[in-house]
Amino acid sequence: MSTHAAPTKRLTLGGLSAKKDSGEPIVMVTAYDFPSAQIVEEAGVDMVLVGDSAAMTVLGYDSTVPVTVDEMLMLTKAVRRGLEKPLLVGDLPFGSYEASDEIAVATAQRFVKEAGVDLVKIERGGATVERARALVNAGIPVVGHVGLTPQTATSLGGYRAQGRTADAALTVIEDALALQDAGVSVLVIEAVPSEVTAALAPLLRIPLIGIGAGADADGQVLVFHDLLGIYAGGVAKFVKRYADVRGVSIAGVAAYAREVRQGVYPGPEHGYGMAEGEAARLQELLAGR
Repeated sequence: MSTHAAPTKRLTLGGLSAKKDSGEPIVMVTAYDFPSAQIVEEAGVDMVLVGDSAAMTVLGYDSTVPVTVDEMLMLTKAVRRGLEKPLLVGDLPFGSYEASDEIAVATAQRFVKEAGVDLVKIERGGATVERARALVNAGIPVVGHVGLTPQTATSLGGYRAQGRTADAALTVIEDALALQDAGVSVLVIEAVPSEVTAALAPLLRIPLIGIGAGADADGQVLVFHDLLGIYAGGVAKFVKRYADVRGVSIAGVAAYAREVRQGVYPGPEHGYGMAEGEAARLQELLAGR
């Protein structure tokens, strides 16, 4: 059993850095609405990401690409209302920050002002490094994301591991270091060989959060619907299912439907009664109409 306690007061970026420095693993998970926010809050996680994975897990899109800023803001505001202690990260969706520094800052400001996020997350290195720098210069803390970046999965050859050759791994590491130099506060690394994470981690001053990237990161993140078995779609190799919420939910709704059809539900214990004598009086009133 871990000796590390869940946060007892609202976590700050300084507290997050202290966890990295002390070697205490950082726990990050996604959430997309008020009930899921309350669940992860009570479970004692450190960071909550309202990821654009909501496009698929919540909104039913085929990928993360179609989700809009307004849709993400609606979900993020709901999560904010359910959180107290964890740091809240808002994912900037595809098409909302790439075109220019000005657009990136304007979008990020909406997430800070309207949804109350502590940080915003953007994907990739390359030109995104300059967007990250502009956000940091505007006073907005940033989470970078390297390795497999779902918003551009098509250009990466699909949802597959990145950095599997030395040259490809070096590109991932260089993107990560460039984002650190740009001032990002946290870095997510997704779907890369464990050796890449092990090589990158000692080079970083900022917390490194892995997802399908081995055990050498400073923390781990998983999608709420994946780890609880809610989402009906396929899951990546790195996902561990900790519950079968979908199966339990289907069984529960099926039992309800069966009892309604059999006339078992509702029973007398599920109803309300009138005060003594009022039922008879009601019949009298109806008869006199």
